[in-house]
Amino acid sequence: MEPAADTLEKSSLLSASQSEKTLLFEKEKFNFRKESVNPNDVLTQQQPGGRVIGINTPQGKSYKSNSVSTAKYNLITFFPKFLFEQFSRYANLFFLFITLIQQIPGVSPTGKWSTAGPLILVLTISAIKELIEDYARHKADSEVNHSPALVLRRGKFILGKWRNIVVGDIIKVTNNQLFPSDLVLLSSSEPHGMCYTQTANLDGETNLKIRQALPETADKNSVQDIQDFKGHIDCESPNNRLYRFVGNMTFEGQEPIPLGPNQILLRGAQLKNTQWIYGLVIYTGHESKLMQNTTMAPIKRSNVEHVTNDQIIFLFFLLIGISLLSAIVYAGYSVVPAHAAWRTRFEGLKPAKFGMAFLTFVILYNNLIPISLIVTLEIVRFVQGLLIGWDLDMYYEKSDTPAKARTSNLNEELGQVKYVFSDKTGTLTCNIMEFRRCSIGGKVYGSVHEQGFNDMDLIKDLSGSASTAAMIREMLTMMAVCHTVIPDRQNDDKSIITYQAASPDEDAIVCAARDVGYIFTARTPNTVTINAMGKEELYEVLSVLEFNSTRKRMSVIVKCPDGKIKLYCKGADSVIYERLHPGGSPFAEQTSDQLREFAIDGLRTLCFGMRELSVSQFNEWNEIYKNASISLEDRDSKIDAAAELIEKDLHLIGASAIEDKLQENVPETIAALAKAGVDLWVLTGDKQETAINIGYSCRLLNDDMALLVVNESNLAGVKATLYKHVQAFGENLRKDNNTALIIDGQSLQFALEKDLRDSLLDVALSCKSIICCRVSPLQKSLIVQLVRNEVKAITLAIGDGANDVGMIQTAHIGIGISGQEGLQAVCAADYSIARFHYLRKLLFVHGNWSYNRICKCILYSFYKNYTLYLIEFWFATVNGFSGQTLFNQWTISVYNIIFTSLPPIAIGIFDQTLSSKSLLQYPKLYKETQKNGTYNSKVFWLWTLNAIFHTLVIFWFCMLAFGHEIPYINGKVVGEWFVGNVIYTTVVVTVNLKIALLTDYWNWVSHLVIWGSIASWFLFLLMFCSLWPAVDIGVNMAGLQWIMFKCPSFWLTVIIVSVIALFRDYVWDVIQRTFYKTLTQEIQELEQRKGDIDTRLKASDIKETIWKHLPIIAFGSHDTDKAQTGFAFSQEEHGATSQAELIRRYDSNIEKPMGN
Repeated sequence: MEPAADTLEKSSLLSASQSEKTLLFEKEKFNFRKESVNPNDVLTQQQPGGRVIGINTPQGKSYKSNSVSTAKYNLITFFPKFLFEQFSRYANLFFLFITLIQQIPGVSPTGKWSTAGPLILVLTISAIKELIEDYARHKADSEVNHSPALVLRRGKFILGKWRNIVVGDIIKVTNNQLFPSDLVLLSSSEPHGMCYTQTANLDGETNLKIRQALPETADKNSVQDIQDFKGHIDCESPNNRLYRFVGNMTFEGQEPIPLGPNQILLRGAQLKNTQWIYGLVIYTGHESKLMQNTTMAPIKRSNVEHVTNDQIIFLFFLLIGISLLSAIVYAGYSVVPAHAAWRTRFEGLKPAKFGMAFLTFVILYNNLIPISLIVTLEIVRFVQGLLIGWDLDMYYEKSDTPAKARTSNLNEELGQVKYVFSDKTGTLTCNIMEFRRCSIGGKVYGSVHEQGFNDMDLIKDLSGSASTAAMIREMLTMMAVCHTVIPDRQNDDKSIITYQAASPDEDAIVCAARDVGYIFTARTPNTVTINAMGKEELYEVLSVLEFNSTRKRMSVIVKCPDGKIKLYCKGADSVIYERLHPGGSPFAEQTSDQLREFAIDGLRTLCFGMRELSVSQFNEWNEIYKNASISLEDRDSKIDAAAELIEKDLHLIGASAIEDKLQENVPETIAALAKAGVDLWVLTGDKQETAINIGYSCRLLNDDMALLVVNESNLAGVKATLYKHVQAFGENLRKDNNTALIIDGQSLQFALEKDLRDSLLDVALSCKSIICCRVSPLQKSLIVQLVRNEVKAITLAIGDGANDVGMIQTAHIGIGISGQEGLQAVCAADYSIARFHYLRKLLFVHGNWSYNRICKCILYSFYKNYTLYLIEFWFATVNGFSGQTLFNQWTISVYNIIFTSLPPIAIGIFDQTLSSKSLLQYPKLYKETQKNGTYNSKVFWLWTLNAIFHTLVIFWFCMLAFGHEIPYINGKVVGEWFVGNVIYTTVVVTVNLKIALLTDYWNWVSHLVIWGSIASWFLFLLMFCSLWPAVDIGVNMAGLQWIMFKCPSFWLTVIIVSVIALFRDYVWDVIQRTFYKTLTQEIQELEQRKGDIDTRLKASDIKETIWKHLPIIAFGSHDTDKAQTGFAFSQEEHGATSQAELIRRYDSNIEKPMGN
């Protein structure tokens, strides 16, 4: 197809409706699949443990779809998974058991459906909530699966969707697009089939990586070329090894050509600084390496729910115990002739058998476990999730992104977090490098408080005195020349220059030089052209000495326009200062002080040095360097040794300071977490130096800390290093120490083995800060799992990339950052926020409130059920354990639906222990919920004992009041239903007054539901007692309301007994708040009195620095007088193409192919 025609057809496709695009794509795909398959073809002979993929031929077998799902359920799995999750809650399992035995005739004293109905209602509400939350996950997955992609179909690229891509497809990806599946790179717009990729979404690294096509396919730059070649690829089966790949490409009639990681483009990575690439799909969907590093969405439950489940087991045995006791006593009564005759004389029945009696009592007492608790918690948690989403303080206006609770079952867990595991790139940082300041000749230019770099003093000095101006010109020239950046001019507008840089730091330096008038304009294999203040200058590149993490510097040797040969060298201050000419840098000490100032500001620094060479010096050295470059043995070390010979006697020119831009308020948030007793672990795929730099920038590390660095390459080395550190901590092991652990992924591979896990934990838990660098997604989840399982504390993982999905799903709570790296982390997370600093309010405010609200809600729900249904046991002691109920069946059923349902929901939604202002301002208050003191086994059983006390008071005092057959006005005496309603009324009043005592924050809703619940009982009594005989229910309650309302003893009994029951609670609250008040209670009182909270909290050391009083363990030399200066150089090492080779291949003056 002609280029113009192809462009026109592509444009028409892009402007078509979505349905037309899909229809065309599906039609083409269907026709393609209908081609015949030869059973004797190599594609049908799949290798064991691998796969064979045809190129431009039908596949021998089908593979997994490219659709991915991070949702919990689908149409097939919803019911089994949902029912499994619901009935793993012991309360639901118990009520299912009660429902079944209620169906046995003659067993249930409360009817067949009194439990089944509420259970079905609870399950229905829970199912609706789960479906709503999972729908959001499916919607996010659908956005990813419906992303557009250009797929080759019958000689042209058509617009399709990610989900329809299959193994063997050839696709075209353009600049800044994500790769939709794992691909083999075939060709690109760049020379020799090279392309730049950013893998921050996979491994957290900000630098760009170079991938290169095989020479045999690199020249296939048109649609015609790419569809004409035939062959197949043999490769390994799908696996989770991100950095390894083994395969062969075979053309028809030719020998196999090896494929490796340098030809692989992984799903989730992003194409950068490359106009387009062609790629062959080899792994799709859940078989891609990215998805192989993730796990199935787990079923998560909060710690509070686990505690509740444990208590329900004890309650079940308590229920069985009292039912068994009641059945035994019943059996004892039944063998006494007088009692047996009294029980059965009216109906001529024999006494029930022991087993049937036991089941009757189980049903009678079953409401000790509140069935309403489940639906109450579902409603409360759902609304709490909505409140999180409605919080404007966590709304990010720039991207129109609110916070979102994707799984509201964990709200209370937010108030108990002890460990936070955080990604770095895109989570703590913005993934943006900005040139902020520089020092030239001892003078500082630029500011950390202004956007960009445009200091007018520098422009003024550039045209000032000769010596100062010369130094500035040298610095700016070096910034524009000493790098491996490639300029890229747009084919349609040659005046626009964009820079392709493998290192984002180099890109920032070149852009800063451009902004002050030194513009890098062109590169050829042997030259660099810059525009220096309007004057074009050509520099011949004689040699490039690459950066690596050992050298910590890079150099170029150039021949300047005036014929001079200069060595420009930039790198870490430590290596540049070691190579300065003795006495040749008069402002070296001054620059060193400025570097310290830059470091305090959290900036990444580079020093710039220059050396002028004679022709003979260069030629002599160049001969040595060439011999090292062609050496067959130990080539890398010989090249480094040759570089050492020339990189010396440097003259210091200046230093740069680059900001790896943190998200706003990150240091303040980390400091607040530390004050709250929350330990932060940074898990990143980035390099060690970069990770440490960010550690200092965000104040996770400080200059007084001892850094324990573990980066061994073998098991023995890791074991020895960890053992040494364990011994050094001594008695301070697993205590707070002013130390930080830095460990890389290679060392973690050994440290996570079974024999070393305890040692790793010993060292990590003895440090205040932990940074794990160069870690894979799987290692991230293994670290979280180790802490979760061994430390038994609440863990939270937060990240924004697909490489964070594993740890997000492994932690108790997973939080996704809605950032620049796609939606995968958000889809897998329990909560999503737009910025890291929103974590502060999510934990300190919503976590605190949700925890206290849920705890009160659970404790109160058990309490109110005890208070009513234990009375049936006391009543059994006076009715011969006959199984007779004291209350009407309907009043029993509506107790949890009408009279006590709204107060726990109100306290679960609106109650506030403290104001959000106080909780945010004083992080130490978070420790109150972190200790789990509001709800645990001890507290649960204290509430149980209190409920038992209330039932004893209510039942026996009411029985005492009406135990002597007090007559009505008409002369009749009271009966069991009258006494039952008096007791019932007292219970309703008491439990609603109890929640009034429990409420910390009153509003009109609280008043309405508490007093309204009490009033609703009297209204119900008035209506229900009037139904018979018009409606055949409640015959034993007919007319009883007027008798009760006109009886003074009724009103006096209800008031007096309620006061007596709650008197102990009130007195205990007064004593506790007077002599044993908690910090939270003190702040509550200060808030009420508008007192000085600052003064009170200073006494608790809330305002002191978090590092004070922590011991510094001696781990060798540690210079605390020098600020840690992180050098700004992030670049791929040992990539597909070296940087020196890369720039020798480019000629920016040649127009790039369009790929049509």
